Amino acid sequence: MSTETASAAEQAAAPPPAGWEEARCRVYAVGLAAALPAVSRPLPDADGHTLAEPLTTRTDLPAFPTSSVDGWAVRGAGPWRIVGRVLAGGSPPPLAEEGSTVEIATGAMVPEGVTAILRVEESTRTADGRVAGTPRANPEWRRPGEEAYAGEELLPAGTPVDPALIGLAASCGHDTLRVRRSPRAALLVFGDELLTYGPPADGRVRDALGPAVPAWLRRYGCQVRPADVTGPVADTLPAHVAALRQALDAADLVCTTGGTMHGPVDHLHPALAALGADYVVNTVAVRPGFPMLLARLSHPDGRPRFVAGLPGNPQSAIVALVSLVAPLLAGLQGRSMPALPHATLAEPVPGRGDHTHLALVRLDRAAGTAHPLRHVGSAMLRGLAGADGFAVIRPGGTGEPGARVPIVPLPLLPGERAW
Repeated sequence: MSTETASAAEQAAAPPPAGWEEARCRVYAVGLAAALPAVSRPLPDADGHTLAEPLTTRTDLPAFPTSSVDGWAVRGAGPWRIVGRVLAGGSPPPLAEEGSTVEIATGAMVPEGVTAILRVEESTRTADGRVAGTPRANPEWRRPGEEAYAGEELLPAGTPVDPALIGLAASCGHDTLRVRRSPRAALLVFGDELLTYGPPADGRVRDALGPAVPAWLRRYGCQVRPADVTGPVADTLPAHVAALRQALDAADLVCTTGGTMHGPVDHLHPALAALGADYVVNTVAVRPGFPMLLARLSHPDGRPRFVAGLPGNPQSAIVALVSLVAPLLAGLQGRSMPALPHATLAEPVPGRGDHTHLALVRLDRAAGTAHPLRHVGSAMLRGLAGADGFAVIRPGGTGEPGARVPIVPLPLLPGERAW
């Protein structure tokens, strides 16, 4: 057993909470150590994945000299006699004679022997049909290797694949990319008090996390099928153990909702102990979101599996997602630790004593300011629905207007760029 973890049985009773920043770093490290294997994907299927090896060019970019304008490729001094035409996609013969020219299109290969390109809008015709004009001093074509040389590294391993990267890879001559396999995730919803349809009634509340968490996980790059969502799972220890064992057989990450406390029907900790799990993080000093956990289990296939225990209160569960699940998945995908942008608080945000406070905010991107929201209780989702992320108020402090604070963004769709 590593020094960074302890058995579930040893820690279940009363673990000291980890600091929020410490917890993020710890789960990222174990995710990166278990980074998913590389696979080849055709370019159209690579969006949202992560480069498993650097992107390099197969040829010079451009691979041959190409005209950057429509005009006349000339040799020697003018006026020039027209001897042909060069269009994009062709391989022209050399321009052999002094005083000759070929009409050339933007993007066409520049023939050997060309000394200049005259823009069409800056050319005239002589009475005998020759082309006249004064070419500009700077060459009007792109030289081989102007953007990159063959074999040059353009982007490092760990770069998220987006449409711009796909286009660059295609221009380099790639048909496939080596990327990290997408994490497979599952969700177990705990709680006999939950309804899966209709309005709350008779002491039972509607399950808001079963439909929502898979969508958040997909935005973090996970594969989550409808069959990977199970619940509500019966509030018994055997049912919890069986559900976890089945989900862990196929998923790299299993998220659970509820059961992270130690009440009479909270069976997550005993179930993890029964399965031989090690805690990576067991409770985090953050509000809302208390308590949350991340555990690691071995599997017969040799790859570790992870269980993220999310609190049952909906907003607290999303805090656990951005705090523990996001850095874990970044590590599993071979990406860098998610960097936190900063914004200026437009209004005061209270602190939470010795705990980090993650406060829901709406961002004014033009002004670079963060505005705290209402309806932000642990059980509320109204504030979350209008939020861009969470402002981080560190332990022992408060968020004063004008203060620059880190922002934990809510996840975007694969391929979207952060603000």
